[in-house]
Amino acid sequence: MIGEQHTVPAPGSPSPEASGEASRERPPGGGSSVRARLRGAARRHRHWLVPLAAVVLLAQMAVAMVTAAAEQTPTIDEPVYVGTAAFYLHEHSVAFNPEHPPLGKLLIAAGVAVADPRADAAFRNFTGDQGALGRHLLYESGNDPWRLMLWARLPVIALTLLFGLVVFAFAREFAGAAGGLVALALYAFSPDVVAHGSLATLDVPAAGFVLTSAWLLWRARRRPAPYVPLAALALGAALATKMNALPAVAVLLPLAAVPAWASRRPTDHRPTDDRLADHRPADRRERVRALTAGAGWAFVAAVVSVAVVWASYLAVDPRLRWSPRDPVPAVHGLRGLLVDAMPFPEAYRDGMRVQFGFENQPWQGFLFGHVYTGSRWYYLPAALLVKTPLGTLALWAAGAALLVAARRLRPAAAYVLAPPAVLLAAAMHSSRDFGTRYALFMPMFGAVAAAAVLLPRPARRVRRAVLTGVPAALVAFTAVSSLRTYPYYLPYSNEAFGGPARTHLRLHDSNVDWGQDLGRLADRLRTRYPGERVWLVYKGSGVPSFYGVHADDPRAVPPERVHGLLAVSDSSAAKATGRLAGLIRTSRAVDDVGHSITIYRR
Repeated sequence: MIGEQHTVPAPGSPSPEASGEASRERPPGGGSSVRARLRGAARRHRHWLVPLAAVVLLAQMAVAMVTAAAEQTPTIDEPVYVGTAAFYLHEHSVAFNPEHPPLGKLLIAAGVAVADPRADAAFRNFTGDQGALGRHLLYESGNDPWRLMLWARLPVIALTLLFGLVVFAFAREFAGAAGGLVALALYAFSPDVVAHGSLATLDVPAAGFVLTSAWLLWRARRRPAPYVPLAALALGAALATKMNALPAVAVLLPLAAVPAWASRRPTDHRPTDDRLADHRPADRRERVRALTAGAGWAFVAAVVSVAVVWASYLAVDPRLRWSPRDPVPAVHGLRGLLVDAMPFPEAYRDGMRVQFGFENQPWQGFLFGHVYTGSRWYYLPAALLVKTPLGTLALWAAGAALLVAARRLRPAAAYVLAPPAVLLAAAMHSSRDFGTRYALFMPMFGAVAAAAVLLPRPARRVRRAVLTGVPAALVAFTAVSSLRTYPYYLPYSNEAFGGPARTHLRLHDSNVDWGQDLGRLADRLRTRYPGERVWLVYKGSGVPSFYGVHADDPRAVPPERVHGLLAVSDSSAAKATGRLAGLIRTSRAVDDVGHSITIYRR
């Protein structure tokens, strides 16, 4: 080649033919020498690049979650969980919040224990409801709610980051290191995961434990002895965190039996007619052996999972004292039989009855500008369409299609696609259309499924570049969309629906406004509107006066007396009727706080 220099090897040095790859990495000079040295350096350092990329992705996710945790005031559910966690620590009783098992709140209790809040006599002997219990601990016991909430949220943040490693490992199992990084990137930049992973709530832990169980069962195909019990521990942890993980049992327990069936000795050749009679009994015996072994592994998984649930209650109260503070709804029919048959503590079964009681109530929903009573079966798919980055949606769809269509990927489909499908079908039949937090398993399993797009490796360099470049571009699009919403992750919606500033026009509740911006409202009023009269309609569990928001309820006085600033939580505005709707209609929007509270001027 013109411009290339050639030299003769020195005496005693190995010939190019003898030195093989080493000689090709160190050509004598010129441009080829530089390129070869770069390729050699890349090969030598390649094993550092993947861990480094994973650390960078998780580090940015940690920064996003810690920032959100430090800046947001308590959301609607958090005081309940934090107050219950503190009650666990001081009174060793499961009396409060029976509708959710203890494990997730024990996790939160680890952070509460570090914060060491003051629990006065009124807290220890509290007679109010569970919401008032949390507010008493945060605002009436002499504690610093900012510090207490941050410490309560940190264990969930740490667990969310660990689930990111599970996503990476799961995807790498069948799609390689590049697929693992794609999956981790989609997970780390998921606005829903970042938003709820930074809160002291139960949604991310429950979904992450289900994901972990599915991954461990995937590994158990070849080594069932260590991995089936570990998968059962993770499944039990999900069941001991939130009861909406129960439908996953229908998928994960059968998968625990797969290793025994897959280990059947294959038949090397078809038997001839004269040996057919001898072959059939042997084949039947092999099937019976496989079915028996599979049933054994499924039974082991079931026993371990149930034991984890019992252990979570015993960790709170070794004597398992249980007396309902409030009346427990009666559950009849098939649901009643199901609850009675569950091999769980009575407190767990009563919690299930409370959950079924919630399902019988007429909740209000809001979707695409319409208020309705009851539920819509398509609510969660529609909400996921709004709140998932567009690049992520494209990769989810492509990955799921490949898992089903590609023969070598099909075995992974049962582990990656079946659990979220069953959980989503169950969640779609819920009567509570409150947000995508009920489907947080979707961004987790969806990220793993998306890794499949990295598997096709056509021989032509151009096709290979396209099939690598397109997923990279979609991941970059997802990253930009996610970073643009920082630090307001709860009200995120993708660009097709107008972004975070317009989410409140289409969704409500934990999709956009969960009471998280009361502190930011206080800062905004203090800096931009000092001394002005403020009226407030706030949807949340925080105490406005504690943060310096001294306001009256405009619905308690005649409309002509409401002048000045009117601050309204967007969820309240979305479903406003009567006097509040009239006040908003005759006011002018002048400011926005965190895309969850709108300030009007009258």
